[in-house]
Amino acid sequence: MNRTSLLVAGALALSGVFVASAKSYNIMLSNPTKASNTVLQAGKYTLKLEGSNAVFTNRNTAKEFTAHVKIKNAERKHEQTAVETTNKNGTDQLRAIELGGSTETLEFNN
Repeated sequence: MNRTSLLVAGALALSGVFVASAKSYNIMLSNPTKASNTVLQAGKYTLKLEGSNAVFTNRNTAKEFTAHVKIKNAERKHEQTAVETTNKNGTDQLRAIELGGSTETLEFNN
């Protein structure tokens, strides 16, 4: 392989890493839910992980909301995306989201 071929192969490999990290997940919230310092209205959202931030995009309004998360890794991949909430003082609060197809669990500080 010549030098140009190696550079092209390296660039393609790096672009694949960036594309793979841009995976999004669909979630649905039945009630208004607090995620860290952000309140998400009931509805359908697309979720993307950007560093240590979860970015929620409301699928009806296209509005984006960002919440800081702590990322934990499980021993095995999660089979599906799962949302865990608790109710505190009459308000739903997002505790964690398991990202389907990955080992990552996002934990929210409420």
